Formats: sequence, C-alpha cells, structure tokens
Amino acid sequence: MLEPDLSLEFLRVVEEAAIACAHTMGQGDRHKSDQVAVEAMRRIMDSVPIDGTIVIGEGERDEAPMLYIGEKVGMVNARDLKGPRPVRYAEVDIAVDPLEGTNLCATGAPNAIAVLAASERGGLLHAPDLYMEKLVVGPSSKNDVSLDAPVRENLKTIAECLGRGVEDLVVIVLDRPRHEKLIADIRATGARIRLIGDGDLSAGIAAAVVGSGVHAVMGIGGAPEGVLTAAAMRCLNGEIFARLVVSKPEHEERCRAMGITDFKKVYRASDLAPGERIIFAATGVTDGTLMRGVRFFGDGTRTSSVIMQNQPHQIRFVDSIQVADAKDVKIRF
Repeated sequence: MLEPDLSLEFLRVVEEAAIACAHTMGQGDRHKSDQVAVEAMRRIMDSVPIDGTIVIGEGERDEAPMLYIGEKVGMVNARDLKGPRPVRYAEVDIAVDPLEGTNLCATGAPNAIAVLAASERGGLLHAPDLYMEKLVVGPSSKNDVSLDAPVRENLKTIAECLGRGVEDLVVIVLDRPRHEKLIADIRATGARIRLIGDGDLSAGIAAAVVGSGVHAVMGIGGAPEGVLTAAAMRCLNGEIFARLVVSKPEHEERCRAMGITDFKKVYRASDLAPGERIIFAATGVTDGTLMRGVRFFGDGTRTSSVIMQNQPHQIRFVDSIQVADAKDVKIRF
C-alpha cells in the first residue's frame, strides 16, 4: 500500500527529469531531450523508499536501457546501495513518461511535461505499446457520453451538461492524417478544435479541469499515455473511454502476453488505473495550460508541478525553487 508522503518523493523525480530536459529545449534533438529525462528520472527513482516495478516505460528491455517495462526501481533495488538492504518497502507499480512531448521540447513548443503515475502492485493496467481510441471528458459529462456514439451526439451531450452551446466547446485533437474524418465531423457541429502536434496526456488533464478552456479530447493516441491519463482522471474525477486498436495478429499476440483477451473492450479510468491508492505527478518542461515550464536564473531553478492523489483525495499545484549552494543567493519570484 502506498503511503501518502510518497507523493513528495515522486515530485522530486518528475522535477529533476523536467529540469534535465529543459536544458535541451529548442535544440532540435528530441532523442537527446528524452535521454537526459530518462537518466535523471532513473537516478532519482533509486532514492525513493519503495520496491518499484516499471509497468509502463520506455519500451521492452531490449529496446530501452533504462526505465524499461519490468525494470525494478526504488531504494531497495538501487544498484549502488551500500550496506544491508532494507527488509521491506512498499511494493509499487509505476508508469512513466520521462518526457511527454519530445518534439515539443525539441522545438520549444508548449505543453511538454515530465510525468509518472504510481499505485499499489496491480493498480495500473499493463498496456501494450499500441494505439488506443480515446475520449476524455470532465466530471460534468462523464456518465453521459460514449466512445461509440457519433461525434455530433457526444458534443451535444457535453454542451448540455455544461449548460452551453456546442459552438462554445473546445476539442483537442492530435494533428494526424488518421484524424481527417474526425476533424471534419467536429467542425461540422460548429465546435472549435485545437490541433496539437504531441501531448494528448496534457490535453486530457486539461479537459478534466474546470476553467482550462478545454472540454474534450478525441482521437487515437498511445495506449501507455491512456493509462497515465486514467490515473489522472481517478484523481480529477474526470473520465477516459478507451479501446485498444488491435488490427494485426502481432497486436493480438502482444495483448495476450499481457493478459488482455477482449480486444473490443471499452476501458474506463477505473479499468486502466484500478488501484485503490493512486499518485500522479507531473512537472512542466515548457509553458502549458496548467503549468509553467522550467525557468532558470542565476542562483537556482524554478519548476511548476501538479501532484494528485485519490486517497487522501487532493490536488496540489506546487511551485518549487531549487536554490544553488552558494553565498549571497538571490531568490526571484
């Protein structure tokens, strides 16, 4: 079982990952940005007092040298731990995206974040790295929409639940060729669209927060990001409806290897992130809808983060300043 104070430990993890890749912002090297984020997150993870397992990460072991699916992390598994190992720490499953929006960071575009979700063992779905159909909405309409309903019907329902017209809605869609028909269907209703290059996880969080100016996320994106979004929805009282895109025998094999046999199932947040105790932590790398990006000044670094928990149910927006170890330090606000 997770302890509530682990949220601050996980905050350190995403802060350090965000700071590391923020140093590469705008340099045009998405692989370098991701690499430094992974390295920073892995290093800090080993200082967290847990017995952790990565269930969603950078890929399979042969594809990723660190933060691969199945990798053991946390203080009890630290490679350089000296002396006797701890007898027992909380067993935790962890989903990570060290840098969601690698292209966003590489180009200096908004909404790049460092993010992780954690729960007790078995509390996060082991999702294969496939595509997933998604519909993300806030608390007002979560019990009234359907992944299989026509776009027009869903948007009319969302508008009615919010007490506004369809033309007042803003829907976020990934700017991909596969979404050509979806975009046309949304425009036909009169709703407004915000096309994004990357970052449907950030978009999903925004859709569940009143006042963000985002009312829904629609389209097809990565399944691992869907699980991370679900963890956030468990804390924000929003909802994600999702279905894996299984179109090849190879996809079926990968699903079965992770215990998934119903390829048509529509998942909700409680299916993707069923844990009793969920912690979600994210730090902005570049400026975004809910969090500012990392800011560097002569005597330190300033970060903007969000930490969510469902038990105790709380959402904290954290503005941190990491102060340089030097004399005559000046703190800037």
